[in-house]
Amino acid sequence: MKKYDIGIDLGGTKVLCALIDKNDKEKKVLFEIKKKTKKEKGNKKVTAKLLEALDELFEISNIKKEEVDSIGLAVAGQIERTSGTVIDACNLNLKNLEIKKILEEKYLIKTNVFNDVEAAAIGELVLGAGKNHNNILCVFIGTGIGSSLIINKKIYHGASGSAGEIGHIIVDLNGRSCSCGGVGCLEAYASRSAIESRIQGAIKKGRKSIITELTQAQHISTKYIKQALDAHDEVTSQYVNEAIEYLSGGLASAMNFFNPELIILGGGLIQGIDEIYLKTVKLAKAKALKTASEKTEFKKAQLGDYSGVIGATLTEEYNNVF
Repeated sequence: MKKYDIGIDLGGTKVLCALIDKNDKEKKVLFEIKKKTKKEKGNKKVTAKLLEALDELFEISNIKKEEVDSIGLAVAGQIERTSGTVIDACNLNLKNLEIKKILEEKYLIKTNVFNDVEAAAIGELVLGAGKNHNNILCVFIGTGIGSSLIINKKIYHGASGSAGEIGHIIVDLNGRSCSCGGVGCLEAYASRSAIESRIQGAIKKGRKSIITELTQAQHISTKYIKQALDAHDEVTSQYVNEAIEYLSGGLASAMNFFNPELIILGGGLIQGIDEIYLKTVKLAKAKALKTASEKTEFKKAQLGDYSGVIGATLTEEYNNVF
C-alpha cells in the first residue's frame, strides 16, 4: 500500500492542508485545500475550520485514512510539543488547545504539532533556500512575524521551547500594544497587520489613499498593499517604509547577536512585494556591525506557500537525524 503524509499550515489568515507522497524525496504536493481563517477565532471555531479542511482533503484526494502515515501540523503560536497542545496562538485566539489529541481521536493517525516557522525552517533547510547551510535564522513576515533558529542543522528550542521569537523583541519600550500582550514588539511595527493598522488609522484621520478604492479601508491584504505601492500611494508608502526601517533594525540586531551564516526571509509581505525584501536586506546590512554583515547571506524562502506544510511532514524526522 502506498503511504502518504499530510502537512497542515495553520496561520492567522488561512489553513492550508496538503497531501504528500511519503516516499517522494522532493515532497511535491499532490492535493491541497486552503481555507481562510480571518474570521474564525478561538479554540472551537478554528478547530472546526481545520477539521473541515482535512475532511475535504480526504474527499478530493480519494485517499483512505489507513494510507496516511502521519499528520504534521504547523501552528502560528507557542507549542508544547510532547502533548501537541497549542499553549497560545494570539493571532488565532487559541489557548491550551489539545489539537494533537483531537486529530488523533478523529482520524486515528499519528499527529505531530510544531510551531509554523519552526516547520517552515526545516522545509527550507532540507529542500529550499537553506540547503548546504548549518546556522540559519528563518523569519516569516505576514499577519505577524514568526522566526526560528537553526544551529548545526537543528532547530534550537531554548529552555521553554520558544527560542527565536524575533517578532517579540522590544523595539520601543513605551510603544504600541502587541497581540501577545506585550508593548513595543517588532511585530507591532513591521508585520502586515501593523502596516494595515497604520494605514487605516491615517484614513480615519482624513488622509487620502487609493486603499479606500481598493478595499473600502477594510482588510488590507498584501495584494492591495502592492497595488497601492505600484500606484505611488503616499500613505501606503509611508507606512511600508516605516515597517522596513523597524524590520531591518530587528534583523541587524539579530545579525549582531546570533551572527548566522544565512537569513531566510519569507511570508506574504516578502513573497508578494519584492521592494520590501530588497530594501529590508539593504538596510539590515547597513545597520549591522560590519563583521556580522559581511558574513551573513540573505535569501528568500524558496518553497513559497508550501514551506510550512512540507516542513510539518519533515520536522520530527530531520530534527532528530541531524
